[in-house]
Amino acid sequence: MWKELRVALVHDYLVQDGGAERVLGVLQDLFPQAPTYVLIYDPKRSHARFRERVIRTSFLDRYPLAHRAYQWYLPFMPMAVEHLDLRGFDLVISSSSSFAKGVIVSPESLHVCYCHTPTRFLWQDRIGYLNDLPQPAFIRALLPPLLHRLRQWDKLAADRPDILLTNSRTSRARIKRYYRRDAAVIYPPVDVSAISIATEPGAYWLCGGRLVGYKRFDLIVKAFTKLNLPLKVFGTGPELKKLRSLAGGKTMFLGHVSDEEKSALYRGAIGFISPQVEDFGITIVEAMAAGRPVITFGQGGGTETVIPEITGIHLETQSWEEIGDAIIRFDPSRFDPHAIRAHAETFSTEVFSSAFRNFISNALPN
Repeated sequence: MWKELRVALVHDYLVQDGGAERVLGVLQDLFPQAPTYVLIYDPKRSHARFRERVIRTSFLDRYPLAHRAYQWYLPFMPMAVEHLDLRGFDLVISSSSSFAKGVIVSPESLHVCYCHTPTRFLWQDRIGYLNDLPQPAFIRALLPPLLHRLRQWDKLAADRPDILLTNSRTSRARIKRYYRRDAAVIYPPVDVSAISIATEPGAYWLCGGRLVGYKRFDLIVKAFTKLNLPLKVFGTGPELKKLRSLAGGKTMFLGHVSDEEKSALYRGAIGFISPQVEDFGITIVEAMAAGRPVITFGQGGGTETVIPEITGIHLETQSWEEIGDAIIRFDPSRFDPHAIRAHAETFSTEVFSSAFRNFISNALPN
């Protein structure tokens, strides 16, 4: 049945390498013959794995500066995604954090959307998004009416998939609130097998990912500056300059790291810190795959992945003071690396692939 099925994959855009792109990579492995449709594709900024796949782009990909300044084309993205030609497919699977769920499919097609989260800058983080924009004030003044129109389209787009899946109970609750739809939860794939366990704590604390405002890396950096303790930060993003200005002499910014380098960083750490409200939090599970305990905020996806006093601890508030207090009081010897690793394996790529295949098999018409 799978070989005869005509499948298309749809993703928002390939201009970075984050958790959503890792999910897309696994979907491509599940459906290797399926072309992938995206609004914009930049081979230089996305993972090398996508260069081996059939990637079909929207008309936006040909526009000036689309790869480097794709945000400027925000008003045109709904129209661009609706113009993707998905005729002739039995199954369309969209991987969406924003626009991909809005594709228009043929009446005979089944559209299953893996919705990572309701569009963050339109809903839960809309105020912070406007406040953090580096553009001139007159441009920021034009954005509220545009975002209002985009919210209307986004709600309409969320009604289009036949079935919604999502990555956590946290995201499911947001989908219910903003889209008034239910979604089945299948936790995203984490390449646990690529990360080996470390049975002894290392010599530094670790954090990292996309350096953006809502992830609250500023709280971590400020806490370690006050404590004058070693911290390593991997990743790039718009917050990097600000974080450097907050950092003390024992904080190292590593920039972009390969998967192999990141795995070594996990193994060499005392523990991993993640104070943000995550939809799921793949880096949290990656750290646990290395047997490292995690300090995370007691809301959001971290409450679904971190078991208090078994695989880490939950913070009660998002503050540098509580992070600092948790670091001072932290005793890594009370955590069993093998128990942490065993828990991480419940979020493996193999578990995701099996669950996704079973779900699609049951959803397809007989």
